[in-house]
Amino acid sequence: MSSTVSPETPAEAREAAEEFRSIHAKIRSEVGRMMVGQDETVDGVLAALFAGGHVLLEGVPGLGKTLLVSSLGKAIDLSFSRIQFTPDMMPADIRGTNVLSENESGGTQLEFQPGPLVANLVLADEINRATPRTQAALLESMQEKQISVGKRTIKLEEPFCVMATQNPVEQEGTYPLPEAQLDRFLFKLVVGYPAEEDYRTILQRTTSNEEVELNPVSDAGTVIRMRRVVRSVPVPEHVETDAIRLVMATQPGNQHTAAMVNDVVALGASPRGVQALILAGKVRALLEGRFAVATEDLKAVAPDVLRHRVLVNFQGMSEGITSDDVIAEVLK
Repeated sequence: MSSTVSPETPAEAREAAEEFRSIHAKIRSEVGRMMVGQDETVDGVLAALFAGGHVLLEGVPGLGKTLLVSSLGKAIDLSFSRIQFTPDMMPADIRGTNVLSENESGGTQLEFQPGPLVANLVLADEINRATPRTQAALLESMQEKQISVGKRTIKLEEPFCVMATQNPVEQEGTYPLPEAQLDRFLFKLVVGYPAEEDYRTILQRTTSNEEVELNPVSDAGTVIRMRRVVRSVPVPEHVETDAIRLVMATQPGNQHTAAMVNDVVALGASPRGVQALILAGKVRALLEGRFAVATEDLKAVAPDVLRHRVLVNFQGMSEGITSDDVIAEVLK
């Protein structure tokens, strides 16, 4: 097994890529028994999990975002928790708190009661309904993989992944995520409506006596091992250069800036955008059966990696230009 974690020969590299694809296919197939018509979203969520990042899922209610994350937890045998954010939710509600309990000798002691953040997969439902104070508590867990309760710091068990959802339509009573927090998400995935033929399958599974029980086909140790495989994928220097220039092309005012960016972009992608491009590119290369990242991998993952890192200014919004339009222009 150790040879597949840090491959040193072409044969070991091929073996590592093949094992990664096999594990990915098993999980994808098992989740697909429950999820219908969201193949791209499933692939994106799995890519983020194997790359060690977090995911922001944007879509209207009823598209199966919650079902996807819970199904993933069952297919990989990971602990799963769901947080339904509301404006009155406090940091202690998600981190946990110290409570006074009675010990065996009849005295009292402070005991930590973990909150829903203490899990492998955390679904942060309607994250933009949380107040900035609670968002900051979530941000600490995402960035540092830890939570702070009083003077105590608790490391979160790996793999740890936050999958947050937000409704793009209903904005009343919400607190838009600051750019610093958006930047912590590896991907922003736009969850669309199912195709017509998928509705029949959805109806069969949800309006009849048919029940789908998912079985674990992988575990936490395998995910951690595959993360090491992902990070061991080499990146040629010219591909690294392409990733850097691709991100710089989204930033107003430098020599690589795309033509429309100076006019319609207020804020371009940060260095985290380059890191995310490379990590996501490594996952895609493995899924394509290659043990080296190519520029085509960067182009394929660029929309999901960059759409939440490019902020369109007022002029751009008034012209109906979105961050996806900017990224499409940059990729040309």
